[in-house]
Amino acid sequence: MALKSTIFKIDLNVADIDRQVYGDFPLTLARHPSETIERMMLRVLAFALHANEQLTFGRGISTDDEPDLWQKDLTGSVELWIELGAPDPDRLRKACARGQHVVLYMYGDRSVPVWWQKHAGTLARFKHLSVWQVDDSSLGALAQMAKPGLNLQCTISDGEVMVSGAGETFSITPVSLKP
Repeated sequence: MALKSTIFKIDLNVADIDRQVYGDFPLTLARHPSETIERMMLRVLAFALHANEQLTFGRGISTDDEPDLWQKDLTGSVELWIELGAPDPDRLRKACARGQHVVLYMYGDRSVPVWWQKHAGTLARFKHLSVWQVDDSSLGALAQMAKPGLNLQCTISDGEVMVSGAGETFSITPVSLKP
């Protein structure tokens, strides 16, 4: 019998001072059995960093033709395509062809430098791609908060994300690898 996804409902409050975006976003995430809790919470962080009423989660980790998150305009054109992890550069090339702006959030303190060194030259050609790294300790702290029914507050100022929830408060500062 196949394992089923675990559903997480998270009430996300975002105060993004950098972009002047403020709001409450009730999120429902399906965590695929092969997805780590860290990766799922990175999806939440990416949502907070790009919070918008039109931003939605893709169909999931096992879907090749959709990103982890995306935002479409009223005509169906992709305004924002967000990927997580260390995808194949061909996937990012296709994403850049479909989306007006593509953002990659990477994690894995040991694997990111190796991946980046190997692919940085190829990715430099993609003008509307930005690449960010979230360190393992920050992602681990975020993952420890994960539970169904979580109330999470994210305050974003000068690129730093102050995260509060489940009795914890800490900051995350994604590092830009390609602006």
